[in-house]
Amino acid sequence: MSFKPHGKHLIAGEWVANERTFTSDPAHGPAHEFSVGTPELVGQACEAAEAAFWSFGYSSRQDRAAFLHAIADEIEARGEAITEIGTQETGLPVARLQGERGRTTGQLRLFADHIVKGDYLDQAHDPALPDRAPLPRPDLKLVQRPIGPVAVFGASNFPLAFSTAGGDTAAALAAGCPVVVKGHSAHPGTGEIVAEAIHAAIQKTGMHPGVFSLIQGGKRDVGTALVQHPLIRAVGFTGSLGGGRALFDLCASRPEPIPFFGELGSVNPMFMMPEAIKARGADMGAAWAGSLSIGAGQFCTNPGIAVVLPGADAFTSAAQNALSEMAGQTMLTDGIADAYRTGAARIADGSGVSELLGTVSEGREAKPYLYQVSAKDWLADHSLQEEVFGPLGIVVVAQNADEMAAIAKALQGQLTCTIHMDDADTELAKGLMPLIERKAGRILVNGFPTGVEVADTMVHGGPYPASTNFGATSVGTLSIRRFVRPVCYQNMPDTLLPDGF
Repeated sequence: MSFKPHGKHLIAGEWVANERTFTSDPAHGPAHEFSVGTPELVGQACEAAEAAFWSFGYSSRQDRAAFLHAIADEIEARGEAITEIGTQETGLPVARLQGERGRTTGQLRLFADHIVKGDYLDQAHDPALPDRAPLPRPDLKLVQRPIGPVAVFGASNFPLAFSTAGGDTAAALAAGCPVVVKGHSAHPGTGEIVAEAIHAAIQKTGMHPGVFSLIQGGKRDVGTALVQHPLIRAVGFTGSLGGGRALFDLCASRPEPIPFFGELGSVNPMFMMPEAIKARGADMGAAWAGSLSIGAGQFCTNPGIAVVLPGADAFTSAAQNALSEMAGQTMLTDGIADAYRTGAARIADGSGVSELLGTVSEGREAKPYLYQVSAKDWLADHSLQEEVFGPLGIVVVAQNADEMAAIAKALQGQLTCTIHMDDADTELAKGLMPLIERKAGRILVNGFPTGVEVADTMVHGGPYPASTNFGATSVGTLSIRRFVRPVCYQNMPDTLLPDGF
């Protein structure tokens, strides 16, 4: 099955073209023309989403679950074509796209099953106490209700799992919120074919056509129009700190501010305990190199910093050797590749930084970099904490446990923090736990953070700048709660209560 994009937007069930177009920039294969989004199209999509909310927001959980399953079915039916155009546009390998497609359909089905159970509704009932003194208590019921239309921005690094039908879209639809997606220009064809799958599911299940729209391309005016449209009630975003912060500020500056759920990345530091290093330092270094370079390092959970104590030469040498043997990889876009090289140069110019592995990368290709710096110099140079999106690692050498703790205290908010330890490292690790627990949404022991499980217990978020809302996650069933709000019903007859209460 092959797929040739038609280059149109999907607005409330209609494929819409306009005169202005842009050309895709695939890593390989043919380029295609796509219509450029406009604020006017944004307005149409938002109006349609609001119209859809009056039925979709009050639909049964069973009907929404059937819709989510139908989307997964339609994506799977287009599996080969999605993989073909996805690999062309992004340069990601076939196995990666296949795995990501499975993750995408898997989370759609997980959310479907989750909402049928109803646990996310937090239903509670305080019965009336008419005889309570000095004042009676009314009958009180609590339930979570959908908030309305949601805007979602597709991510560059995950063309499926964090884009058109990715986690933000799936969570919003599960909650009962129509979605308007701003497609990412790095993979517009992939976005279009996934939108076709959602469109087919809408028709199959009889949902209101305004429940989903996709707008491709466009400059800042399109993104601005979307987050500031008065009918949009929340925004989901995965991307850069600069872009996310700009959208966050726009959401906050609205006459009626709305929540912006931005996942903005992090450096995901690892704390390497000394006894673990002694026992298996070389293995840990080689494994770090593998995690650091997977997908050309284009993961928001990429473990970019390893904090060690003196005596970690085996770890550092193994990482250096493993990275030196790795071939260049194609990055998602020319812009990301340029930013990667700029970031590497910034790290190399940092005070006290020594280069352990320097490479030459050209065009869209990325090769690994490895640097080393003392804890003292790292603490003095805030720029060394800033994310470099790509296969770049920094070994930070702390002289003692106090310096290691100082690094943990100085960290900005992170998606993940990791401790590598043996039993003999327990006391040192215990001292770090309160520090890193304040910094990260997910804490690992003896593992690597690349690869985020989609599950009830997953937290993919953290204190700013990892995300703009430390109480939320963009992965796992808890993510649905971003798009609902609690409502209390006082002395409410059952006939007026929401479905399923």
